[in-house]
Amino acid sequence: MRLLIIGTLGGQLTTATKLAMDKGASVTHAESNEQALAVLRSGRGADLLMVDVTLDIRDLVTRLDAERIHVPIVACGVTNDARAAVNAIHAGAKEYIPLPPDPELIAAVLAAVANDTREMIYRDEAMAKVVKLAQQIATSHASILITGESGTGKEVLARFVHGRSTRSKKSFITVNCAAIPENLLESELFGHEKGAFTGASSARRGKFELADSGTIFLDEVGDLHGASQAKLLRAIQERVIDRVGGNRPVPVDIRIIATSNRNLTDAVREGKFREDLLFRLNVVNLKIPPLRERPADIGELAQYFIKKYSQINGLALRPLSADARRALNGNRWPGNVRELENTLHRAVLLSTGVEIGVDGILSPDGARLDQARGTDIAAHAAMAAEQVTRNLVGRTVAEVERDLILETLKHCLGNRTHAANILGISIRTLRNKLNEYAADGSPIPPPHGGSELRGAA
Repeated sequence: MRLLIIGTLGGQLTTATKLAMDKGASVTHAESNEQALAVLRSGRGADLLMVDVTLDIRDLVTRLDAERIHVPIVACGVTNDARAAVNAIHAGAKEYIPLPPDPELIAAVLAAVANDTREMIYRDEAMAKVVKLAQQIATSHASILITGESGTGKEVLARFVHGRSTRSKKSFITVNCAAIPENLLESELFGHEKGAFTGASSARRGKFELADSGTIFLDEVGDLHGASQAKLLRAIQERVIDRVGGNRPVPVDIRIIATSNRNLTDAVREGKFREDLLFRLNVVNLKIPPLRERPADIGELAQYFIKKYSQINGLALRPLSADARRALNGNRWPGNVRELENTLHRAVLLSTGVEIGVDGILSPDGARLDQARGTDIAAHAAMAAEQVTRNLVGRTVAEVERDLILETLKHCLGNRTHAANILGISIRTLRNKLNEYAADGSPIPPPHGGSELRGAA
């Protein structure tokens, strides 16, 4: 655990420093936001920022975002700083710790951050297979592509692999490929020399150099543009990068873990992603199933998040009621683990009884989750429509028409007349289309469930 403490607070943060070090944290100190940014730019990095609440936390968050440095912030202040604490949370701090520091609270915060980066919480067999494969290849140097829907825990799995690799004591550097403008990506990844372009007032090491001897995590790599893909491919192949404005190559020793919530094989077929880059990234594929396909994980994750947010917020640990468990298990979780975590965080804060009841299991708009299921048919229809829309994007009208006709014919067990009526076309038009598809090599459902034919019949 690398902890960066920012500010002084009359020496009380020194006590927090000692407590953190007693818990095994590696602690760096900076007196101001500017000093803290200098530490982070230097490549020393941090897993958590503990910041004096009297500093301008909003400014710090803004500057971190501008430099695409992603690290959680915990604000610290004396107990009568209630308004400052609220402002800090609104500015972007994840939690507020009152000072003088309580050893158990410091330990809980550090443990929560550590668990976020090292633990995999699962019980379902579908997820167990993924974790087993991740453990099997963790000590190798192979590049890994982690795929799955948004919110399934791709970064958690990436950190899990890093933590069990031979590089675990070195840096884990994240790059959000979707958030970096194309014209800044080369500088972000490979760094730049002073004066390389307008605004480059000093030299800066890129993410690849910061990750030297460690792991670089390329989040949503499928969002990279073509020119950026070519530059990334060269860096991966040769393990050498060129700073923008530099005149000498810089060798790097890195392990690459990339993620995508898109089907990159389809993207290659559509000409949107380089096939040679996919081969380099996808030496091993870890595909995380959505939460709805691993229902046994819901209860396990719920207990973990309840414990985590009870500790962080200094609240008594309360069990889930039977109704609350049913509400959780009955939801489809389109936002996956991220949505479940937010729901349980709300439940810990809002529940008032001896257990967390169904009244505390709320959707983001404040409705009870079990009551919101009354609109499940509409919600599932909307989800299905969204999935259909995603499947249509990038395809031609002719391709969509072909699939619609063939799927309808399968549904009708090959009955041409019935299929034509459903499709709203004449039987002659249907037969002409089927002859066209058969000539292209598409398998055509036979009439009335016979063996597969290549002709329309």
